Amino acid sequence: MQSANIGIIGGSGLYSMPGFEAQEEVSLETPWGKPSDPYIVGTLSGKKVAFLARHGKGHRYSPSELNYRANIFGMKMLGVKHILSLSAVGSLKAEHEPLQFVIPDQFVDRTMGRASTFFGDGIVAHIGFSDPVCDPLADLVHETAKALDGIVTKKGGTYLCMEGPAFSTKAESELYRTWGMDVIGMTNLQEAKLAREAEICYTTVAMVTDYDCWHPDHDAVTVTDIIANLVKNAENAQKLVKAVVAKIDDGIVCKCHSALKNAVITSKDAMPEATKKKLELLIGKYV
Repeated sequence: MQSANIGIIGGSGLYSMPGFEAQEEVSLETPWGKPSDPYIVGTLSGKKVAFLARHGKGHRYSPSELNYRANIFGMKMLGVKHILSLSAVGSLKAEHEPLQFVIPDQFVDRTMGRASTFFGDGIVAHIGFSDPVCDPLADLVHETAKALDGIVTKKGGTYLCMEGPAFSTKAESELYRTWGMDVIGMTNLQEAKLAREAEICYTTVAMVTDYDCWHPDHDAVTVTDIIANLVKNAENAQKLVKAVVAKIDDGIVCKCHSALKNAVITSKDAMPEATKKKLELLIGKYV
């Protein structure tokens, strides 16, 4: 099976990654079912990369329908150690203007019962999640973006993850602003949690498409307006990804890569064999 060290998850407007060489589609079946789409595995900027269209080709899956566990576990199966996630977001602060990129360092969860852990069924693990993104990877993305023409970026801020698929009410949007939230999206929190459990470095590039509905000049978010900005953001996103991939060091050591070391609390002799086998790729080196 093909392998890759770097994973790219493309969100709304990013369904492919130009510049790949020796591309091959890799269809995987995980213990949690199939990912959103086959992974596109190839070489980008001289590195082995696996690209996944989060919503599937043609945008077939809503945020609530995504098989987050399969998407991240598939990356683990391919050998991925670093995930760069790109997603469209609304801005909850005037300073984050449409077409800018925000690299958040915190999340708040407003989703409703989505699967966001690989554990359960007899094996319990509690990962540390106070710092939910990989700071060294986020720094690398930010510094790379600053050096590229045409990209305005900010590192830091909180991504509020809402359920969707409808956009916020004005009351909700104003409430989130009083909480100090920076951007609002529908997908990245589950990815971040699962990547941490999979001991994969993860960071998000939140691409601002609109001001959400709180802004007096943007009181009604429309898909047409968002898609127009998605197209504009996609070119910059592809340019940024290519530059970041070139700089990721295959030998980098990060605390993300040992996140499960002290997280599994179930006694080894109490672990059901079926669950242990299902989680072998994640916990095999510890149990």
